[in-house]
Amino acid sequence: MNEMLPMMRRAAERTGALTRGLSEEQLALPTPCESYDVRALIAHLEWAAENFASVASGGQMIPRDEEYHGDFPERAARMLTAWERPEAWEGVSPGMGLPMPVLANMALVDMVAHGWDLAVATGQDYEVDEETAAVSLAFTEKMAPMGRQRGAFGDPVEVPEDAATLHRLLGVIGRDPSWR
Repeated sequence: MNEMLPMMRRAAERTGALTRGLSEEQLALPTPCESYDVRALIAHLEWAAENFASVASGGQMIPRDEEYHGDFPERAARMLTAWERPEAWEGVSPGMGLPMPVLANMALVDMVAHGWDLAVATGQDYEVDEETAAVSLAFTEKMAPMGRQRGAFGDPVEVPEDAATLHRLLGVIGRDPSWR
């Protein structure tokens, strides 16, 4: 196990808190992630948490489920429990063919980026500690070409070099940090 798990925990808890108490009207709001409104974004997060739990447990990728269930915090907790096992960090995922630490980084970036999407879409505050933002940015810069090729990231958005680390991360994955 390594220093990633506390970052994953903070990101999942922060993002989970954003999902609580949303009104039906807020679920229909657009998000910076152009293909999703708030409901669809949370449904994606629910599926991602289940998927990362499955691969951390040695399982296969699970089929996409785009249905909103309203239980992201519970799914995120199961995901974190799966990553608490030391063997979750070893080897290559049979489901995705990637080293397990790469998948943990993917889960972290997913929670951070979509947490930001959800916060700005619903008018909530969102802060990421500098360590988490820096680790996410470093990983994302390496993975950006593959992420764009697979449709996970959009075209980069130019962000000033002296911008906050979170904003630079958002620019790399194709988000405009000034989106409102």
